[in-house]
Amino acid sequence: MTNGIKVVKFGGSSLADATQFKKVADIILSDKLRRYVVPSAPGKRFKDDTKVTDMLYACYDLAESDNEGYLKVFEDIKERYNGIIKELGIELSLEDEFEKVKKNFLNKAGRDYAASRGEYLNGIILAKYLGFDFVDSAEVIFFNEKGIFDLDRTVKVLSERLKKLEYAVIPGFYGSMPNGSVKTFSRGGSDITGSIVARAVNARIYENWTDVSGFLVADPRIIDNPAPITTITYRELRELSYMGATVLHEDAIFPVRTAGIPINIKNTNAPEDRGTMIVANADEVIPPYTITGIAGKKGFCAINIEKDMMNSELGFGRKILEVLEGNNISFEHLPSGIDTMSVLVNENSMGGKAERILQEIKAATNPDHIELEHNIALIAIVGRGMRKQRGTAARIFAALAHAKINVKMIDQGSSELNIIVGVSDDDFEQAMKCIYAIFVDTVEE
Repeated sequence: MTNGIKVVKFGGSSLADATQFKKVADIILSDKLRRYVVPSAPGKRFKDDTKVTDMLYACYDLAESDNEGYLKVFEDIKERYNGIIKELGIELSLEDEFEKVKKNFLNKAGRDYAASRGEYLNGIILAKYLGFDFVDSAEVIFFNEKGIFDLDRTVKVLSERLKKLEYAVIPGFYGSMPNGSVKTFSRGGSDITGSIVARAVNARIYENWTDVSGFLVADPRIIDNPAPITTITYRELRELSYMGATVLHEDAIFPVRTAGIPINIKNTNAPEDRGTMIVANADEVIPPYTITGIAGKKGFCAINIEKDMMNSELGFGRKILEVLEGNNISFEHLPSGIDTMSVLVNENSMGGKAERILQEIKAATNPDHIELEHNIALIAIVGRGMRKQRGTAARIFAALAHAKINVKMIDQGSSELNIIVGVSDDDFEQAMKCIYAIFVDTVEE
């Protein structure tokens, strides 16, 4: 059973300057159930601005190489924080913290430590402004000796700590290793911290506040004014996030998923908007369209292999995957026929190893033909509504055929939750528009 507690996370754009801080405070203080707050580091204030996290990385790199240019960048970082403090009108000095950070930079404390100071310092300011307690994430979020997040230990320690605090600010993005050194999640990891805190306090809901009003059915850079997604399941979100939908860090799902805690994506600049609700099960929610969302990425290549009687040769697929594993390459999809197999991988992961990999696959499998096809884009059409709707795939391919777009690959999981389509990079945007139009525009008309 969850309680009435709400955990709220605010992204970098929501805390970029004092004006945004005031919006955030109004949101938090308007609801007494918003008891635990997870802040990011200050983001961009305007288009050509620099995020504080990037400033910290740059500063540390200069300090590590004994370049005195780090001092100028460090002063710029101090100015960002002191400017926020001054405009908020709070009695707070971070000078001791700044000196400690500078000393640790010179002692080469590591890039993870450097990056984490963005959230750490912002958390101190936000806690002071709200009148909340401050909890250093390094004391309550843990990684094991291999650098893997330790959920069990973290939940135990964090829940005990927060039981003693009615209201608290816990900085996002970082925790600590067994030796006490700071370890960060991947970029965007404050989303994960928010999810961890929600799990630890068994929250009723995890509100993730950002600069958009939730997820959209498609990328607004490709589709004009795409429809919003009001409700999405964890599984659907996982599929879309993996293929490029980036409103929420994809790993933020796991800590709350098993506990059945929903996530609400909300807009700091439009708090009245409903946003998107992410839930474990949405069977009772009728989706407005057959699909929930469309997402995609460019930059893939396909290793196409042909061999007669391939299907009767034991270990054929394993041999190919062993070659990839030996070259430290993971595969994205593996569509196959009776005598054909294609292995899709990220183009960048191939590096300069493409020719060697082809030769190793030839030696391992003795194919009749093998080739490497470049410039492939993958598009994921995702939706729980597809299970109950006949002809979904037919509609996709009819739309693409009408636009004279050649389909290079088709892959559908057994769950019928998603269909992956491969097209040329050059056809990517047009393919997205065609698929959106056939499932969304036709319904709205």
